[in-house]
Amino acid sequence: MDAVGAFNAMLLNISNEFKDDNLRDLKFLCNDIPKKHKEGIKSGVELFQYLTQVDKLGPNKTEFLHSLLSRIHRSDLADKLNELPTYATRDIPDEQGRREQEKVQIAVDVIVDNLGKDWRKYGRRLGLNDAALEQIQVKHPFNLGEQVMEVITVWKKMHKGDVKADELIKALRVCKLNYTADQVEKEMENKGF
Repeated sequence: MDAVGAFNAMLLNISNEFKDDNLRDLKFLCNDIPKKHKEGIKSGVELFQYLTQVDKLGPNKTEFLHSLLSRIHRSDLADKLNELPTYATRDIPDEQGRREQEKVQIAVDVIVDNLGKDWRKYGRRLGLNDAALEQIQVKHPFNLGEQVMEVITVWKKMHKGDVKADELIKALRVCKLNYTADQVEKEMENKGF
């Protein structure tokens, strides 16, 4: 099955698992959809087709739908989006892509070593919802390093691997975790970035 076929099969599966109010709630959250279009959407599949047409959804563009599903407390369905493999040229990074991956790895290593108890605040800044943070807490109850690593892993999945070290640093600064942000930048400089 090609990328589009696998993606559409997954969307059909998600639509089939909707509960009564899920479609209504999703349509309500989609402010970009004109009212006349919203009224005509009677199934999850029709909503997904519309989001695809307006370029908010695709095999390598699931962040918007992931966010919507999380906001209606269907993280079980949002997680299905994370299981879909990414397709296209992102799988074979060019030189610039490889350098960015190295920078991200440096940032991750420093953040895991330094973040500590502020991992929930940082996770929220990266876009994780409270349900996801609670799952991480339950999964790694006594290991701060693993909690931080899991936050970043989930964040990477939300962005399908298209991540930048600068985004990790910016989130640290917004959370007033400047010492850790400085350590990341210092380590990058030491490694020639």
